[in-house]
Amino acid sequence: MVLRATTALGCLMLTACIPASHADEPPAPQVHPTIVSLNPCADAILAEVADPAQILALSPYSRDPRSSSMDVRLARRFGTTRGTVEEVLALRPDVVVDSTFVAPATAQAYARLGLRLETSGMAATLDQARAQVRALARVAGHPDRGEALVARIDAALAAAAPPANAAPISAVLWQSGGIVPGADTLASDLLTHTGFANFSALRGMNQADRLPLERMLADPPRVILLASASEGARAEDDRALAHPALRSLSGTTRAAFAPNLLYCGGPTIIRAAARLAEVRRALLARTGTPVRAAR
Repeated sequence: MVLRATTALGCLMLTACIPASHADEPPAPQVHPTIVSLNPCADAILAEVADPAQILALSPYSRDPRSSSMDVRLARRFGTTRGTVEEVLALRPDVVVDSTFVAPATAQAYARLGLRLETSGMAATLDQARAQVRALARVAGHPDRGEALVARIDAALAAAAPPANAAPISAVLWQSGGIVPGADTLASDLLTHTGFANFSALRGMNQADRLPLERMLADPPRVILLASASEGARAEDDRALAHPALRSLSGTTRAAFAPNLLYCGGPTIIRAAARLAEVRRALLARTGTPVRAAR
């Protein structure tokens, strides 16, 4: 009896010294995981912060010059997918990056299949855009590259900033169909940081509100930034932007602004800030004196 008890105690002590099995635990995240991106705004960031071999596919929008917010030539170096669960699963990524609007059924399918899902929303401020860059860089396992991209964005914003004490210039970003980005949008924050005042936000308009031509003519801004429709859009969508009545506004300047600079953060901010600064400096050079401040 004593022998059996001693033997049993010895086995218990030996068992306690053996590490517990991890067979049922999920595998540790890959340091540099492979990624499929279904989010066009994430595409441009991931192309800068991940190794090329990590990116198995980008969204199809990034290959299309009419919708891409990144260099199309760079986007075309990577694979693409239409975003079906079957296509994504066939690529066997470690991580899927999608928008915050991913369908619950799709998210559940990824979970059942053992795919890690990371969602990335649309940044509404420059601070949110910085946070988005850092988050995606951590997903890719290269936080240092995220910090480097944020530093480039900050340098571009500093270079595009207006002179100290300069009065903000009233500007409207007018998109096809008369749509404007109102308050609480990345475009509005960019306008503020580059020396403009968002005409539509000052009038209580929100994202994707429509600014009628008549209201524009009755109370014109100093500059209209025309974000014309991409090739293939309906002609009537751009009719208001090209209306002859706009040419009668002697105190208002019109300038082109590429639509693909409007929605995404990341490296897109660098090009958008440079374009806005170019417009502001052209206004100052044309008048030779400070332009009319925002109302």
